[in-house]
Amino acid sequence: MATYKEILENLSNLKASGKDAHVNMNPEHAARMRWQNQFQTGVDIAKYTAAIMRKDMDAYDADTSAYTQSLGCWHGFIGQQKLISIKKHFGSNDKKYLYLSGWMVAALRSEFGPLPDQSMHEKTSVASLINELYTFLRQADARELSALFRELDAASDETKPLIQEKINNYETHIVPIIADIDAGFGNEEATYLMAKQMIEAGACCIQIENQVSDEKQCGHQDGKVTVPHSDFLAKINAVRYAFLELGVDDGVIVARTDSLGAGLTKQIAITHEVGDLGDQYNSFLDVEEVSPDKMQHGDVLINQNGKVVRPKRLPSNLYQFRKNTGEARCILDSITSLQNGADLIWIETEKPHIGQIGAMMDEIKKVVPNAKLVYNNSPSFNWTLNFRQQIFDGMQEANKDVSSYDREDLMNEKYDSTELAIEADEKIRTFQADAANQAGIFHHLITLPTYHTAALSTDNLAKEYFGDQGMLGYVKGVQRKEIREGIACVKHQNMAGSDMGDDHKEYFAGEAALKASGDDNTMNQF
Repeated sequence: MATYKEILENLSNLKASGKDAHVNMNPEHAARMRWQNQFQTGVDIAKYTAAIMRKDMDAYDADTSAYTQSLGCWHGFIGQQKLISIKKHFGSNDKKYLYLSGWMVAALRSEFGPLPDQSMHEKTSVASLINELYTFLRQADARELSALFRELDAASDETKPLIQEKINNYETHIVPIIADIDAGFGNEEATYLMAKQMIEAGACCIQIENQVSDEKQCGHQDGKVTVPHSDFLAKINAVRYAFLELGVDDGVIVARTDSLGAGLTKQIAITHEVGDLGDQYNSFLDVEEVSPDKMQHGDVLINQNGKVVRPKRLPSNLYQFRKNTGEARCILDSITSLQNGADLIWIETEKPHIGQIGAMMDEIKKVVPNAKLVYNNSPSFNWTLNFRQQIFDGMQEANKDVSSYDREDLMNEKYDSTELAIEADEKIRTFQADAANQAGIFHHLITLPTYHTAALSTDNLAKEYFGDQGMLGYVKGVQRKEIREGIACVKHQNMAGSDMGDDHKEYFAGEAALKASGDDNTMNQF
Protein backbone atom coordinates (compact mmCIF):
# COMPACT_ATOMS: atom_id res chain seq x y z
CA MET A 1 0.00 0.00 0.00
CA ALA A 2 1.38 3.41 -1.00
CA THR A 3 2.28 5.94 1.69
CA TYR A 4 0.76 9.40 1.85
CA LYS A 5 4.09 10.89 0.71
CA GLU A 6 4.17 8.57 -2.33
CA ILE A 7 0.57 9.43 -3.23
CA LEU A 8 1.30 13.16 -3.05
CA GLU A 9 4.45 12.78 -5.15
CA ASN A 10 2.62 10.77 -7.84
CA LEU A 11 -0.22 13.27 -8.06
CA SER A 12 2.22 16.21 -8.15
CA ASN A 13 3.97 14.55 -11.10
CA LEU A 14 0.61 14.05 -12.75
CA LYS A 15 -0.19 17.75 -12.38
CA ALA A 16 3.27 18.69 -13.67
CA SER A 17 2.72 16.62 -16.83
CA GLY A 18 0.65 19.55 -18.12
CA LYS A 19 -2.47 17.66 -19.15
CA ASP A 20 -5.50 19.93 -19.54
CA ALA A 21 -7.60 17.44 -17.60
CA HIS A 22 -5.67 18.27 -14.43
CA VAL A 23 -5.28 22.02 -14.90
CA ASN A 24 -7.50 22.85 -11.90
CA MET A 25 -6.31 20.03 -9.72
CA ASN A 26 -4.49 20.72 -6.46
CA PRO A 27 -2.21 17.69 -5.84
CA GLU A 28 -2.42 18.20 -2.06
CA HIS A 29 -6.21 18.10 -2.12
CA ALA A 30 -6.29 15.04 -4.38
CA ALA A 31 -3.72 13.27 -2.20
CA ARG A 32 -5.79 13.98 0.88
CA MET A 33 -8.89 12.50 -0.73
CA ARG A 34 -7.03 9.41 -1.85
CA TRP A 35 -5.46 8.93 1.61
CA GLN A 36 -8.92 9.23 3.14
CA ASN A 37 -10.11 6.35 0.94
CA GLN A 38 -7.20 3.89 0.90
CA PHE A 39 -9.31 0.87 -0.10
CA GLN A 40 -10.74 1.15 -3.60
CA THR A 41 -12.64 -2.16 -3.69
CA GLY A 42 -14.01 -4.76 -1.35
CA VAL A 43 -11.44 -7.26 -2.63
CA ASP A 44 -8.70 -4.80 -1.59
CA ILE A 45 -10.21 -4.85 1.89
CA ALA A 46 -10.45 -8.66 1.91
CA LYS A 47 -6.78 -9.04 0.97
CA TYR A 48 -5.67 -6.50 3.58
CA THR A 49 -7.75 -7.96 6.42
CA ALA A 50 -6.95 -11.59 5.52
CA ALA A 51 -3.26 -10.77 6.07
CA ILE A 52 -4.18 -9.31 9.47
CA MET A 53 -6.03 -12.47 10.49
CA ARG A 54 -3.16 -14.71 9.38
CA LYS A 55 -0.70 -12.60 11.38
CA ASP A 56 -2.98 -12.76 14.42
CA MET A 57 -3.36 -16.55 14.10
CA ASP A 58 0.42 -16.95 14.08
CA ALA A 59 0.70 -14.64 17.10
CA TYR A 60 -1.84 -16.75 19.01
CA ASP A 61 0.04 -19.96 18.18
CA ALA A 62 3.11 -18.40 19.80
CA ASP A 63 1.26 -16.90 22.78
CA THR A 64 -2.30 -17.83 23.79
CA SER A 65 -2.77 -14.50 25.56
CA ALA A 66 -2.81 -12.89 22.09
CA TYR A 67 -6.42 -13.87 21.40
CA THR A 68 -8.76 -11.78 19.27
CA GLN A 69 -12.28 -10.44 19.86
CA SER A 70 -15.32 -9.12 18.05
CA LEU A 71 -18.89 -7.97 18.57
CA GLY A 72 -21.79 -8.66 16.23
CA CYS A 73 -23.06 -5.50 14.50
CA TRP A 74 -26.28 -5.29 12.52
CA HIS A 75 -25.80 -1.86 10.94
CA GLY A 76 -22.89 0.07 9.46
CA PHE A 77 -23.28 2.87 12.01
CA ILE A 78 -23.13 0.42 14.92
CA GLY A 79 -19.95 -1.15 13.54
CA GLN A 80 -18.44 2.27 12.94
CA GLN A 81 -19.15 3.50 16.45
CA LYS A 82 -17.72 0.31 17.92
CA LEU A 83 -14.40 0.80 16.12
CA ILE A 84 -14.30 4.53 16.94
CA SER A 85 -14.86 3.67 20.61
CA ILE A 86 -12.11 1.04 20.60
CA LYS A 87 -9.61 3.49 19.10
CA LYS A 88 -10.66 6.15 21.62
CA HIS A 89 -10.30 3.92 24.67
CA PHE A 90 -7.38 1.68 23.67
CA GLY A 91 -5.53 3.68 21.02
CA SER A 92 -5.57 0.85 18.48
CA ASN A 93 -7.84 -1.65 16.76
CA ASP A 94 -5.23 -4.39 17.03
CA LYS A 95 -6.84 -7.83 17.36
CA LYS A 96 -10.34 -6.31 17.34
CA TYR A 97 -12.70 -7.52 14.58
CA LEU A 98 -16.34 -7.27 13.55
CA TYR A 99 -18.74 -10.18 13.50
CA LEU A 100 -21.57 -10.27 11.00
CA SER A 101 -24.31 -12.30 12.60
CA GLY A 102 -26.69 -14.25 10.39
CA TRP A 103 -29.08 -14.17 13.34
CA MET A 104 -29.21 -10.37 13.29
CA VAL A 105 -29.39 -10.23 9.50
CA ALA A 106 -32.51 -12.40 9.71
CA ALA A 107 -34.02 -10.52 12.63
CA LEU A 108 -33.18 -6.95 11.60
CA ARG A 109 -32.18 -6.69 7.93
CA SER A 110 -34.62 -8.87 6.01
CA GLU A 111 -37.10 -7.21 3.66
CA PHE A 112 -39.63 -9.76 4.89
CA GLY A 113 -39.45 -8.23 8.35
CA PRO A 114 -38.10 -9.89 11.51
CA LEU A 115 -37.36 -13.56 10.90
CA PRO A 116 -35.97 -16.42 12.99
CA ASP A 117 -32.46 -17.64 12.23
CA GLN A 118 -33.50 -20.26 9.69
CA SER A 119 -31.94 -18.95 6.46
CA MET A 120 -35.20 -17.46 5.25
CA HIS A 121 -33.83 -13.97 4.62
CA GLU A 122 -32.58 -12.80 1.26
CA LYS A 123 -29.18 -14.22 0.37
CA THR A 124 -27.98 -10.82 -0.85
CA SER A 125 -28.66 -9.14 2.50
CA VAL A 126 -25.47 -10.61 3.98
CA ALA A 127 -23.15 -9.19 1.30
CA SER A 128 -25.08 -5.92 1.45
CA LEU A 129 -24.41 -5.60 5.17
CA ILE A 130 -20.69 -6.33 4.69
CA ASN A 131 -20.57 -3.55 2.11
CA GLU A 132 -22.49 -1.24 4.43
CA LEU A 133 -20.17 -1.91 7.36
CA TYR A 134 -17.07 -1.15 5.32
CA THR A 135 -18.69 1.98 3.85
CA PHE A 136 -19.17 3.30 7.39
CA LEU A 137 -15.65 2.27 8.45
CA ARG A 138 -14.11 4.03 5.46
CA GLN A 139 -16.18 7.08 6.34
CA ALA A 140 -14.74 6.94 9.86
CA ASP A 141 -11.25 7.06 8.31
CA ALA A 142 -12.18 9.98 6.11
CA ARG A 143 -13.70 11.89 9.02
CA GLU A 144 -10.70 11.48 11.33
CA LEU A 145 -8.21 12.32 8.60
CA SER A 146 -10.28 15.33 7.57
CA ALA A 147 -9.95 16.66 11.11
CA LEU A 148 -6.18 16.07 11.02
CA PHE A 149 -5.85 17.87 7.69
CA ARG A 150 -7.73 20.89 9.03
CA GLU A 151 -5.55 20.78 12.12
CA LEU A 152 -2.48 20.70 9.86
CA ASP A 153 -3.65 23.72 7.91
CA ALA A 154 -4.14 25.72 11.11
CA ALA A 155 -0.93 24.55 12.85
CA SER A 156 2.18 26.56 13.52
CA ASP A 157 5.48 25.62 11.94
CA GLU A 158 6.52 23.99 15.23
CA THR A 159 3.54 21.64 15.47
CA LYS A 160 3.10 20.81 11.77
CA PRO A 161 5.66 17.93 11.77
CA LEU A 162 3.87 16.19 14.65
CA ILE A 163 0.49 16.40 12.92
CA GLN A 164 2.02 15.29 9.63
CA GLU A 165 3.44 12.24 11.39
CA LYS A 166 -0.03 11.37 12.70
CA ILE A 167 -1.37 11.58 9.15
CA ASN A 168 1.47 9.49 7.71
CA ASN A 169 1.07 6.77 10.38
CA TYR A 170 -2.71 6.82 10.52
CA GLU A 171 -4.32 3.54 11.65
CA THR A 172 -7.38 2.68 9.62
CA HIS A 173 -10.73 1.59 11.08
CA ILE A 174 -10.80 -1.23 8.51
CA VAL A 175 -10.61 -4.50 10.43
CA PRO A 176 -11.46 -8.12 9.58
CA ILE A 177 -15.09 -9.19 9.47
CA ILE A 178 -16.03 -12.77 10.28
CA ALA A 179 -19.10 -13.17 8.08
CA ASP A 180 -21.80 -15.77 8.64
CA ILE A 181 -22.88 -17.63 5.49
CA ASP A 182 -25.19 -19.88 7.56
CA ALA A 183 -25.31 -23.35 5.99
CA GLY A 184 -24.49 -22.03 2.52
CA PHE A 185 -28.01 -21.11 1.38
CA GLY A 186 -28.41 -24.07 -0.97
CA ASN A 187 -26.10 -26.44 -2.81
CA GLU A 188 -22.36 -25.93 -3.18
CA GLU A 189 -22.79 -23.77 -6.31
CA ALA A 190 -25.12 -21.46 -4.40
CA THR A 191 -22.56 -21.34 -1.60
CA TYR A 192 -19.80 -20.42 -4.05
CA LEU A 193 -21.86 -17.63 -5.64
CA MET A 194 -22.80 -16.17 -2.29
CA ALA A 195 -19.24 -16.45 -0.98
CA LYS A 196 -18.05 -14.45 -4.01
CA GLN A 197 -20.55 -11.70 -3.23
CA MET A 198 -19.36 -11.56 0.37
CA ILE A 199 -15.68 -11.46 -0.60
CA GLU A 200 -16.32 -8.79 -3.24
CA ALA A 201 -17.96 -6.74 -0.47
CA GLY A 202 -14.84 -7.10 1.71
CA ALA A 203 -15.13 -10.32 3.71
CA CYS A 204 -11.79 -12.01 4.41
CA CYS A 205 -13.29 -14.66 6.68
CA ILE A 206 -16.40 -16.74 6.07
CA GLN A 207 -18.04 -18.93 8.70
CA ILE A 208 -20.11 -21.89 7.49
CA GLU A 209 -21.98 -24.51 9.51
CA ASN A 210 -22.74 -28.20 8.95
CA GLN A 211 -26.51 -28.02 9.15
CA VAL A 212 -28.86 -28.88 6.30
CA SER A 213 -29.41 -25.63 4.45
CA ASP A 214 -33.20 -25.87 4.18
CA GLU A 215 -33.56 -27.18 7.75
CA LYS A 216 -31.23 -24.63 9.34
CA GLN A 217 -31.92 -23.61 12.93
CA CYS A 218 -30.29 -21.14 15.28
CA GLY A 219 -27.39 -22.63 17.18
CA HIS A 220 -29.23 -22.45 20.48
CA GLN A 221 -32.54 -23.85 19.33
CA ASP A 222 -33.68 -27.44 19.10
CA GLY A 223 -34.40 -29.38 15.92
CA LYS A 224 -30.98 -29.04 14.27
CA VAL A 225 -30.14 -31.38 11.41
CA THR A 226 -26.57 -32.03 10.26
CA VAL A 227 -25.23 -33.20 6.91
CA PRO A 228 -22.65 -35.94 6.16
CA HIS A 229 -19.06 -34.72 6.00
CA SER A 230 -18.79 -35.07 2.23
CA ASP A 231 -21.63 -32.57 1.75
CA PHE A 232 -20.06 -30.09 4.15
CA LEU A 233 -16.58 -30.41 2.67
CA ALA A 234 -17.97 -29.64 -0.79
CA LYS A 235 -19.20 -26.30 0.58
CA ILE A 236 -15.86 -25.59 2.27
CA ASN A 237 -14.25 -26.24 -1.11
CA ALA A 238 -16.74 -23.88 -2.76
CA VAL A 239 -15.77 -21.05 -0.38
CA ARG A 240 -12.07 -21.72 -0.89
CA TYR A 241 -12.45 -21.60 -4.68
CA ALA A 242 -14.31 -18.29 -4.36
CA PHE A 243 -11.39 -16.85 -2.37
CA LEU A 244 -8.85 -18.12 -4.91
CA GLU A 245 -10.84 -16.89 -7.92
CA LEU A 246 -10.83 -13.37 -6.50
CA GLY A 247 -7.16 -13.47 -5.56
CA VAL A 248 -7.66 -13.59 -1.80
CA ASP A 249 -5.21 -16.43 -1.29
CA ASP A 250 -5.10 -15.90 2.49
CA GLY A 251 -8.88 -16.05 2.90
CA VAL A 252 -9.97 -17.65 6.17
CA ILE A 253 -12.68 -20.31 6.53
CA VAL A 254 -14.33 -21.06 9.87
CA ALA A 255 -16.02 -24.46 9.92
CA ARG A 256 -18.75 -24.61 12.51
CA THR A 257 -20.18 -27.83 13.90
CA ASP A 258 -23.63 -27.90 15.45
CA SER A 259 -23.37 -31.59 16.29
CA LEU A 260 -23.42 -31.03 20.06
CA GLY A 261 -27.03 -29.89 19.86
CA ALA A 262 -28.04 -31.68 16.65
CA GLY A 263 -29.59 -35.07 17.23
CA LEU A 264 -30.82 -35.53 13.67
CA THR A 265 -29.55 -36.11 10.14
CA LYS A 266 -31.39 -35.96 6.85
CA GLN A 267 -29.11 -38.43 5.10
CA ILE A 268 -27.32 -41.67 5.70
CA ALA A 269 -23.76 -41.09 4.55
CA ILE A 270 -22.37 -43.09 1.65
CA THR A 271 -19.66 -45.54 2.74
CA HIS A 272 -17.40 -47.84 0.78
CA GLU A 273 -15.35 -49.55 3.44
CA VAL A 274 -15.27 -50.06 7.18
CA GLY A 275 -13.90 -47.04 9.02
CA ASP A 276 -14.13 -44.52 6.20
CA LEU A 277 -15.63 -41.09 6.82
CA GLY A 278 -19.14 -42.10 5.82
CA ASP A 279 -18.97 -45.18 8.03
CA GLN A 280 -17.83 -43.08 10.98
CA TYR A 281 -20.78 -40.71 10.46
CA ASN A 282 -23.24 -43.60 10.26
CA SER A 283 -21.74 -45.25 13.34
CA PHE A 284 -23.44 -42.61 15.49
CA LEU A 285 -26.91 -43.41 14.17
CA ASP A 286 -29.49 -44.83 16.54
CA VAL A 287 -30.03 -48.30 15.04
CA GLU A 288 -31.44 -51.68 15.90
CA GLU A 289 -30.42 -55.02 14.49
CA VAL A 290 -33.15 -56.71 12.48
CA SER A 291 -33.60 -60.19 11.11
CA PRO A 292 -35.28 -60.87 7.73
CA ASP A 293 -38.49 -61.94 9.42
CA LYS A 294 -38.67 -58.66 11.35
CA MET A 295 -38.35 -56.35 8.35
CA GLN A 296 -41.29 -54.02 7.78
CA HIS A 297 -42.64 -52.44 4.62
CA GLY A 298 -40.63 -49.33 3.72
CA ASP A 299 -37.71 -50.10 6.03
CA VAL A 300 -34.37 -48.51 5.27
CA LEU A 301 -31.66 -50.98 6.21
CA ILE A 302 -27.87 -50.75 6.21
CA ASN A 303 -25.06 -53.25 6.63
CA GLN A 304 -23.05 -52.13 9.66
CA ASN A 305 -20.07 -54.30 10.61
CA GLY A 306 -21.65 -57.36 9.06
CA LYS A 307 -25.00 -56.81 10.74
CA VAL A 308 -28.22 -55.67 9.10
CA VAL A 309 -29.52 -52.72 11.12
CA ARG A 310 -32.46 -50.36 10.86
CA PRO A 311 -31.73 -46.68 11.60
CA LYS A 312 -34.39 -44.99 13.68
CA ARG A 313 -36.44 -42.88 11.31
CA LEU A 314 -38.83 -40.25 12.62
CA PRO A 315 -42.20 -39.22 11.13
CA SER A 316 -40.35 -36.18 9.70
CA ASN A 317 -38.30 -38.65 7.59
CA LEU A 318 -35.18 -37.65 9.51
CA TYR A 319 -32.79 -40.10 11.11
CA GLN A 320 -31.82 -39.93 14.75
CA PHE A 321 -28.36 -40.13 16.33
CA ARG A 322 -27.75 -42.00 19.58
CA LYS A 323 -27.95 -39.87 22.68
CA ASN A 324 -24.75 -38.59 24.27
CA THR A 325 -22.75 -38.81 21.03
CA GLY A 326 -22.64 -35.06 20.42
CA GLU A 327 -19.14 -34.42 21.73
CA ALA A 328 -17.64 -37.32 19.78
CA ARG A 329 -19.34 -36.05 16.62
CA CYS A 330 -18.04 -32.52 17.26
CA ILE A 331 -14.49 -33.85 17.57
CA LEU A 332 -14.80 -35.84 14.32
CA ASP A 333 -16.41 -32.87 12.53
CA SER A 334 -13.66 -30.50 13.65
CA ILE A 335 -10.75 -32.77 12.76
CA THR A 336 -12.28 -33.56 9.37
CA SER A 337 -12.87 -29.88 8.53
CA LEU A 338 -9.33 -28.85 9.56
CA GLN A 339 -7.85 -31.67 7.49
CA ASN A 340 -9.88 -30.61 4.47
CA GLY A 341 -9.42 -26.89 3.99
CA ALA A 342 -10.86 -25.11 7.03
CA ASP A 343 -8.57 -22.77 8.95
CA LEU A 344 -10.52 -22.39 12.18
CA ILE A 345 -13.29 -24.33 13.89
CA TRP A 346 -16.38 -23.30 15.81
CA ILE A 347 -18.06 -25.67 18.24
CA GLU A 348 -21.49 -24.44 19.22
CA THR A 349 -22.07 -25.37 22.84
CA GLU A 350 -25.09 -25.19 25.12
CA LYS A 351 -23.21 -23.46 27.95
CA PRO A 352 -19.98 -21.50 28.51
CA HIS A 353 -17.93 -24.18 30.25
CA ILE A 354 -14.16 -24.13 29.76
CA GLY A 355 -13.79 -27.71 30.94
CA GLN A 356 -16.24 -29.01 28.34
CA ILE A 357 -14.72 -26.97 25.51
CA GLY A 358 -11.16 -27.78 26.57
CA ALA A 359 -11.80 -31.52 26.74
CA MET A 360 -13.00 -31.56 23.12
CA MET A 361 -10.09 -29.39 22.00
CA ASP A 362 -7.63 -31.74 23.71
CA GLU A 363 -8.92 -34.59 21.56
CA ILE A 364 -8.85 -32.48 18.40
CA LYS A 365 -5.28 -31.31 19.07
CA LYS A 366 -4.08 -34.92 19.30
CA VAL A 367 -4.65 -35.01 15.53
CA VAL A 368 -4.34 -31.30 14.59
CA PRO A 369 -1.92 -29.74 17.11
CA ASN A 370 -2.46 -26.11 16.05
CA ALA A 371 -6.27 -26.32 16.01
CA LYS A 372 -7.89 -23.03 16.98
CA LEU A 373 -11.43 -22.16 17.94
CA VAL A 374 -13.75 -19.31 17.18
CA TYR A 375 -16.17 -19.27 20.10
CA ASN A 376 -19.62 -17.79 20.51
CA ASN A 377 -19.92 -16.02 23.86
CA SER A 378 -23.61 -16.19 23.28
CA PRO A 379 -26.32 -13.94 24.75
CA SER A 380 -28.42 -17.12 24.62
CA PHE A 381 -26.53 -18.28 27.72
CA ASN A 382 -27.62 -17.07 31.13
CA TRP A 383 -24.05 -16.24 32.08
CA THR A 384 -24.83 -15.27 35.66
CA LEU A 385 -26.77 -18.45 36.43
CA ASN A 386 -24.34 -20.73 34.55
CA PHE A 387 -21.26 -19.50 36.37
CA ARG A 388 -22.92 -19.33 39.77
CA GLN A 389 -23.98 -22.94 39.32
CA GLN A 390 -20.45 -23.91 38.24
CA ILE A 391 -19.05 -22.33 41.42
CA PHE A 392 -21.78 -24.01 43.49
CA ASP A 393 -20.93 -27.42 42.01
CA GLY A 394 -17.23 -26.84 42.64
CA MET A 395 -17.91 -25.91 46.26
CA GLN A 396 -20.06 -28.98 46.70
CA GLU A 397 -17.37 -31.25 45.23
CA ALA A 398 -14.86 -29.68 47.65
CA ASN A 399 -17.20 -30.50 50.56
CA LYS A 400 -17.80 -26.83 51.33
CA ASP A 401 -21.00 -25.72 53.03
CA VAL A 402 -23.55 -24.71 50.37
CA SER A 403 -26.61 -24.93 52.60
CA SER A 404 -27.25 -21.17 52.34
CA TYR A 405 -27.67 -21.39 48.57
CA ASP A 406 -30.51 -22.71 46.41
CA ARG A 407 -28.82 -23.93 43.21
CA GLU A 408 -31.91 -23.39 41.07
CA ASP A 409 -32.46 -19.88 42.42
CA LEU A 410 -28.90 -18.54 42.16
CA MET A 411 -30.01 -15.78 39.77
CA ASN A 412 -31.76 -14.15 42.74
CA GLU A 413 -30.47 -10.68 43.68
CA LYS A 414 -30.12 -11.77 47.31
CA TYR A 415 -27.00 -13.69 46.31
CA ASP A 416 -25.30 -10.77 44.50
CA SER A 417 -22.96 -9.85 47.37
CA THR A 418 -22.16 -13.41 48.44
CA GLU A 419 -18.76 -15.05 48.13
CA LEU A 420 -20.17 -17.42 45.52
CA ALA A 421 -21.51 -14.62 43.30
CA ILE A 422 -18.31 -12.58 43.57
CA GLU A 423 -16.22 -15.60 42.56
CA ALA A 424 -18.59 -16.34 39.66
CA ASP A 425 -18.32 -12.76 38.39
CA GLU A 426 -14.53 -12.99 38.50
CA LYS A 427 -14.69 -16.19 36.41
CA ILE A 428 -16.93 -14.41 33.90
CA ARG A 429 -14.50 -11.48 33.79
CA THR A 430 -11.52 -13.73 33.01
CA PHE A 431 -13.44 -16.20 30.82
CA GLN A 432 -11.93 -15.01 27.55
CA ALA A 433 -8.33 -15.08 28.75
CA ASP A 434 -8.82 -18.38 30.59
CA ALA A 435 -10.54 -20.06 27.64
CA ALA A 436 -7.89 -18.78 25.23
CA ASN A 437 -5.21 -20.34 27.41
CA GLN A 438 -6.98 -23.55 28.41
CA ALA A 439 -9.35 -24.35 25.54
CA GLY A 440 -7.67 -23.15 22.33
CA ILE A 441 -10.02 -20.24 21.70
CA PHE A 442 -8.31 -17.87 19.27
CA HIS A 443 -11.30 -15.62 18.70
CA HIS A 444 -14.01 -14.62 21.14
CA LEU A 445 -17.16 -13.07 19.76
CA ILE A 446 -20.58 -12.10 20.99
CA THR A 447 -23.04 -12.83 18.21
CA LEU A 448 -25.77 -10.30 18.86
CA PRO A 449 -24.84 -7.93 21.68
CA THR A 450 -25.91 -4.78 19.86
CA TYR A 451 -29.41 -6.22 19.39
CA HIS A 452 -29.67 -6.15 23.17
CA THR A 453 -27.88 -2.85 23.76
CA ALA A 454 -30.13 -1.07 21.27
CA ALA A 455 -33.20 -2.42 23.07
CA LEU A 456 -31.84 -1.59 26.52
CA SER A 457 -30.78 1.98 25.72
CA THR A 458 -34.10 2.65 23.95
CA ASP A 459 -36.01 1.30 26.95
CA ASN A 460 -34.08 3.58 29.30
CA LEU A 461 -34.75 6.63 27.13
CA ALA A 462 -38.43 5.83 26.64
CA LYS A 463 -38.95 5.32 30.36
CA GLU A 464 -37.43 8.70 31.20
CA TYR A 465 -38.51 10.89 28.26
CA PHE A 466 -42.15 9.80 28.22
CA GLY A 467 -42.25 9.78 32.03
CA ASP A 468 -41.94 12.57 34.55
CA GLN A 469 -38.31 13.34 33.61
CA GLY A 470 -39.39 14.67 30.23
CA MET A 471 -36.60 16.32 28.26
CA LEU A 472 -34.22 15.82 31.17
CA GLY A 473 -34.46 12.09 30.46
CA TYR A 474 -32.67 12.71 27.17
CA VAL A 475 -30.35 15.46 28.32
CA LYS A 476 -29.13 13.76 31.49
CA GLY A 477 -29.31 10.17 30.27
CA VAL A 478 -27.86 10.70 26.80
CA GLN A 479 -26.48 14.07 25.75
CA ARG A 480 -24.71 15.03 28.96
CA LYS A 481 -23.03 11.62 29.05
CA GLU A 482 -21.99 11.97 25.39
CA ILE A 483 -20.33 15.31 26.10
CA ARG A 484 -18.57 14.23 29.28
CA GLU A 485 -17.47 10.85 27.96
CA GLY A 486 -16.22 12.24 24.67
CA ILE A 487 -18.64 10.36 22.41
CA ALA A 488 -17.85 11.65 18.94
CA CYS A 489 -21.37 11.50 17.56
CA VAL A 490 -22.61 14.15 19.99
CA LYS A 491 -21.59 16.28 17.01
CA HIS A 492 -23.96 14.30 14.83
CA GLN A 493 -23.66 16.59 11.82
CA ASN A 494 -19.90 16.14 11.86
CA MET A 495 -20.32 12.37 12.21
CA ALA A 496 -22.62 12.32 9.21
CA GLY A 497 -20.01 14.04 7.06
CA SER A 498 -20.88 17.75 7.17
CA ASP A 499 -17.26 18.89 7.74
CA MET A 500 -15.91 16.61 5.04
CA GLY A 501 -18.50 18.00 2.70
CA ASP A 502 -17.23 21.51 3.44
CA ASP A 503 -13.65 20.41 2.72
CA HIS A 504 -14.70 18.98 -0.62
CA LYS A 505 -16.73 22.07 -1.53
CA GLU A 506 -13.63 24.15 -0.92
CA TYR A 507 -11.52 21.82 -3.10
CA PHE A 508 -14.10 21.95 -5.89
CA ALA A 509 -15.32 25.55 -5.76
CA GLY A 510 -12.63 27.48 -3.90
CA GLU A 511 -13.75 30.74 -2.30
CA ALA A 512 -17.18 30.38 -3.92
CA ALA A 513 -17.98 27.34 -1.77
CA LEU A 514 -21.11 27.61 0.38
CA LYS A 515 -20.12 25.84 3.59
CA ALA A 516 -22.14 24.70 6.60
CA SER A 517 -19.45 25.31 9.23
CA GLY A 518 -20.09 28.99 9.88
CA ASP A 519 -20.55 30.77 13.17
CA ASP A 520 -24.22 29.84 13.31
CA ASN A 521 -23.62 26.10 13.06
CA THR A 522 -25.04 24.64 16.27
CA MET A 523 -22.20 22.08 16.48
CA ASN A 524 -20.11 24.97 17.82
CA GLN A 525 -22.02 24.53 21.11
CA PHE A 526 -20.19 21.30 21.79
